[in-house]
Amino acid sequence: MKRVDAAELEIFKNLFHSTAEEMGAALRRSAFSPNIKERRDYSCAVFDGLGRVVAMGDHMPVHLGSMPMSVAAALRALELGPGDIAMLNDPYAGGTHLPDITLVMPVWGRGEGVSPHPRPLSSRSEKGSPFERNTSSIFPAGASANSMKKKVPPDFYVANRAHHADVGGAQPASMGISQEIYQEGFRIPPVALARAGKIQPDVLALLLSNVRTPREREGDLMAQVAACRLGERRLQELLRKYGASQTRFYLNALQSYSARLMQEALAKIPAGVYTAEDFLDDDGVIAAPVRLRVRIHIRGGNATVDFSGTSPQCTGCVNAVFAITYSAVFYVFRCLLGESVPACAGLMQPITVRAPEGSVVNAHAPAAVAAGNVETSQRIVDVLLRALAKALPERIPAASSGTMNNLSFGGIDPRTGEPFAYYETIAGGMGARPASDGLSGTHTHMTNSLNTPVEAFESAYPVRVRRYSLRRGSGGAGKFHGGEGIVREIEFLTPVRGSILSDRRKFGPYGLSGGNAGRPGGNRLTSQGRTRMLPGKASFAASPGSVLKIESPGGGGWGRTSQLGSDR
Repeated sequence: MKRVDAAELEIFKNLFHSTAEEMGAALRRSAFSPNIKERRDYSCAVFDGLGRVVAMGDHMPVHLGSMPMSVAAALRALELGPGDIAMLNDPYAGGTHLPDITLVMPVWGRGEGVSPHPRPLSSRSEKGSPFERNTSSIFPAGASANSMKKKVPPDFYVANRAHHADVGGAQPASMGISQEIYQEGFRIPPVALARAGKIQPDVLALLLSNVRTPREREGDLMAQVAACRLGERRLQELLRKYGASQTRFYLNALQSYSARLMQEALAKIPAGVYTAEDFLDDDGVIAAPVRLRVRIHIRGGNATVDFSGTSPQCTGCVNAVFAITYSAVFYVFRCLLGESVPACAGLMQPITVRAPEGSVVNAHAPAAVAAGNVETSQRIVDVLLRALAKALPERIPAASSGTMNNLSFGGIDPRTGEPFAYYETIAGGMGARPASDGLSGTHTHMTNSLNTPVEAFESAYPVRVRRYSLRRGSGGAGKFHGGEGIVREIEFLTPVRGSILSDRRKFGPYGLSGGNAGRPGGNRLTSQGRTRMLPGKASFAASPGSVLKIESPGGGGWGRTSQLGSDR
């Protein structure tokens, strides 16, 4: 057996990671929409020839942890050759919600199976119970069926995912109140966007004919294509330099290394069963709270995460598919490790995730899922951390804002006479930590994006930003204070139809160790001198001069102070 050299292992880890990072930089700089080029709502990753993730860019956790299932779905559905690129967004085929479009591309070295390709013309697991899945049921032990048909299977796959500001559906920006997935936009099963390096014009035309902003969508999609091809070039350069045998050796070594690091981290947690529950305010249709319950069993360097007791899937759009739940578990347990740990599939080898089918954390089609990716994912993180705080009270922070405060709207831009669609998430307060205050006005947990800069926002859309500030006093008190939320006021300069998908409007982010909860958020619309409160999940119509005010929640506090007698 060849011995792993620690220095070479670190070199390969960083080579793969830098490829994913460079892909992301190319995607961002090439994109058309502010949501991608300004807010950075995208993610890139590198996979080995078996479809196991080996490196992730420092991008969006909700994208990255779920992307392996999209890759697996693409490999099951399509036979991909040199220069081919698969496209999909179907939440029930490894996706998250419809605006997130994923591209998957195989990569070969310079050996057999490679053919040069020109530039583009234009711009459920099959194995195992759905109640108990881990990496062995998501990633096949051998090569995929389509790669086995080739004389030489791919050395790698590259993939990226970007949130497109509109993919059709009933509401502009495709993030409105819905009760079935058919209302949410254009649903794409795994299809070939490119064959032998050429964009398939019929596939592209089918997509662009079903969106409100086709030029922007094509620009963002071609930026994703460019990112895939850059990743292909960088990995081919790596193979030429180090050789296929050496590269494969360290691909496997990284998987084993990451699994061992996770096992060691789990072994340091006191053995036992840790439970918690938390609630979403409602599902956007029915006013009742939605329960999320988790039971984490830690034993001998392994963990079982069981969501039994969680509410059944809902009428509204807060349903999460299994890929989102798996992604949240991946994120939380990865946070227990150091920053230098490779983000490989091996991290999940010691962890089993059980999510009852038909529940809000493992929904069936055709359930609506637009908010499951953005809101339910955050609550899954909250409930996981609440449970782990019982095992690791000196390491786990209080709850952060717990919502992405999704705002979307659209109409006709009077400056151009063309349709526009806008989407953003709005930051909130970070939960206080056991040794320091929480940060204010920051995106946390499953989101890692930015707010749209005021200058870019007003330049690209018919709006005026009236106020953009921290929401003083919204962070929970304690020995360490929760971070402050944000106040964002937007004046519409043209008639719009819009939607808000937000949470923590009824239940504030919890404090820990005696710290107080953060203040819940709020939404208000002022039109013709009259102000009305909007629920956390709402659709609205606004006339010119109307002002929308969104106040995001603050983070929970950590620890008691002499002035605090009990938890709030």
